[in-house]
Amino acid sequence: MSMKDINANGAPGAEDKGKKLPSLNIISNKETKHRGFGQGTIDLSQMSSVIIDGAEEAYLDMGALHAKSKPEKGIKFTTDKAEVPNGRPCWIVWVAVDFTEEGKYYAGVTSCEMLVDPEAKKGWKILADHVNRMDYALKRRIMVDNLGPAQKALLKQLLIDTDPTMWERSSDTLKEALA
Repeated sequence: MSMKDINANGAPGAEDKGKKLPSLNIISNKETKHRGFGQGTIDLSQMSSVIIDGAEEAYLDMGALHAKSKPEKGIKFTTDKAEVPNGRPCWIVWVAVDFTEEGKYYAGVTSCEMLVDPEAKKGWKILADHVNRMDYALKRRIMVDNLGPAQKALLKQLLIDTDPTMWERSSDTLKEALA
């Protein structure tokens, strides 16, 4: 295979067919306007993921951006909750940061539920829900209604401990949602 057989996306043979394959660019860029299929950019540079494991701990785990967080590793996921009867509840919380003249603040916070059973190497999650809620966090929404009081307290404490001034600058909507 020669270099002319590989297109700009690194896919062999696309040049021969006269097609350019769509690509998804995840970059930090001020220009985020969508100009048609395959032309937009998604800026994840201000997105973080938090794992809430049961009611015991909450921690930052950037692996969740690629479905490789600590609880997800080695787990085969299904969309049938009944297939994971011994699963322990975990949540991925997407946290988007934004800026004001005063400084950074927690702008979008959304949570997604999943069950994991490391012994059986099985888990349950709805991938579409995880993707949609990540998008909602990027759009500066607050959606933590699927967290219980213990999980909300863990998340609130983690956000405060991570950066108290960002917590102070955050919206009353977020503070009320985690009260």
